[in-house]
Amino acid sequence: MNTLSSRESTGGRTSRWRTIVQQLLTGVGGALMLLSPILLCLAAGRWNWLAGWLFGLTLLISIIVSRVLVAVKSPGLLAERARWVKGEGAEGWDQLLLPVVGVYGPLAVLVVAGLDERFGWSPPISPWVQVVAFAVTLAGFAFATWAMVANRFFSAVVRIQTDRGQTVVTSGPYRFVRHPGYAGGMLAWLAAPLALGSLWALLPGVLTAIALVIRTILEDRMLHADLPGYAEYAQRTRARLLPGVW
Repeated sequence: MNTLSSRESTGGRTSRWRTIVQQLLTGVGGALMLLSPILLCLAAGRWNWLAGWLFGLTLLISIIVSRVLVAVKSPGLLAERARWVKGEGAEGWDQLLLPVVGVYGPLAVLVVAGLDERFGWSPPISPWVQVVAFAVTLAGFAFATWAMVANRFFSAVVRIQTDRGQTVVTSGPYRFVRHPGYAGGMLAWLAAPLALGSLWALLPGVLTAIALVIRTILEDRMLHADLPGYAEYAQRTRARLLPGVW
């Protein structure tokens, strides 16, 4: 009996790690995150770009850490998040927004920042501004990771997960804002251009943030209508993204 339990436990851990690796290696988004340091340096035209390597490795480590934490706390969420590759089960409007906020927006920030480094489009940015922006970017990634770990229904696609018994989550960062994952992502991708020393990369960063705001509005409306208990939660937690503002 003990041997059988041990085998089942080992098999479960193996399957969990296999799912993590599959999520990181499949799809455009996974490739983008894994190859971000190389992508930044290719766009910049040189391999000794310190800011590019630091940012790319930070992004890569953040993605890996978040997936490992989710695998430990909510292994079922890994399979749920795999839906994003094909947009499976997503609302119609989210099939349009998901690629923008998950792939094309971040990709554009990285490519434009790299090209800016190569061709010198932007005026020099103070190293101190870059350091602060880098810290803000890291904080944004950390906040989004906290949201993912706290919410076992943190799907990559917008849908009501009736098959998984979805309920309202009010713990962790959800005590402060209703959409902390979007808040953290927005903070990170608005600060990332400055961390990389590029003013021009703010343009795709701002467009990505606008797409996240639109997604927040539409998702919040859907949750009010279709998720029991969400309207009451929204009355207690007023802020969608930023306390005291919106």
